[in-house]
Amino acid sequence: MKAAVTATGGDVSSEVDPRFGRARWFLIVDTESDAVVAIDNSVGVEAGHGAGVASAQTVIDQGVSCVLTGHCGPKAFRALEAAGIDVLLGVSGSVSSAIERWRKGEFKAASAAASPRRPNEDKEREDA
Repeated sequence: MKAAVTATGGDVSSEVDPRFGRARWFLIVDTESDAVVAIDNSVGVEAGHGAGVASAQTVIDQGVSCVLTGHCGPKAFRALEAAGIDVLLGVSGSVSSAIERWRKGEFKAASAAASPRRPNEDKEREDA
C-alpha cells in the first residue's frame, strides 16, 4: 500500500505540511518495501489558483491509497475521493511519526474537506 504525506521537506524527518494543495513536498511511502519517494510540489506552491486540484492529480498519478495531511480544501478532497483515495486530516508532527501512527490505525478517513481556520474565526462566531 502507498500513502502520500504532505511535508515541509524532502525526507521523513521533515514536519507534516498542514496544507495539502500548497504543500512543498509529497512523500510517497510504500508500506510493503518501506521505500520513500519525495515529490517536489513547487508547481502547487507557486500556483495562482487551482493548487489543490493540481496537487490531487500529482498524488493520484503516484497510485496512493491515502493522503495524510493537516487540511484539504473541498475541490482537492472531491478529486481525491473520486479517485478512491482516503484523506486523513489533522495530521501533524514529523512525517516519520505520522507514518507510524497511520500504521497503528490512529487516523480515520475524513468524510468531508477541512480547510485551515482563519485566525479570528472563533471571535467572528462569538460576535455573530
